[in-house]
Amino acid sequence: MIPIWIYAGRRLSNELRSKQVPLLALSAAFSFVIMMFNVPIPGGSTGHAVGAAIIGIVLGPWAAVISVTVALVLQALIFGDGGITAIAANCFNMAVVMPFSAYYVYRIVSGKTDITSSRRIIAAAIAGYISLTLAAALTGVMFGIQPLLHHTAEGVPIYMPYPLSITVPAMVLEHALGFSILEALVTALIFAYIQKTDISLLYGEPSGRERIKMKGARPV
Repeated sequence: MIPIWIYAGRRLSNELRSKQVPLLALSAAFSFVIMMFNVPIPGGSTGHAVGAAIIGIVLGPWAAVISVTVALVLQALIFGDGGITAIAANCFNMAVVMPFSAYYVYRIVSGKTDITSSRRIIAAAIAGYISLTLAAALTGVMFGIQPLLHHTAEGVPIYMPYPLSITVPAMVLEHALGFSILEALVTALIFAYIQKTDISLLYGEPSGRERIKMKGARPV
């Protein structure tokens, strides 16, 4: 993760507009809060939404890398949530895989539709759903390979006792049928609000003045 963090920081200094800077701090706080709502699920585990999808769509995936990373690090250091030794793995799944997959799914589904189109909201919802489900699947893979990587001389797993055949379906199903739906709703609602208030905040979209120039008109 270290090279990714370094590169993300450099991209931010070049891409982030001054108008979006306060949103970077707010997005980290938003992700921190939404991830604190851990819901118990059958099997003794918990799950939660992340908020990385909407951050990736609004501020861009590289900004989301930094924003969600800050939230995850604070959770681990202050509350022990996620664990310090698992910070890099958690950051890869939730601060890299989620925002990047969400951003590109959103772009593909929305296509060249107008920024005010309702299809954009649907695209944001689909992006939120797919991104969290994908991150959950990768987490299941990380869990499932533990018995292969860390075990005693007798072959007894030291950390995670369950193989891929159990961890991947467990993680995917609980998110696909629950938390990914919540992520989709949160992503769609926030996107719809920004769409109605200030679309210039969206990553990759022209500002108001730029849109006027593109239409060939002169700003009043």
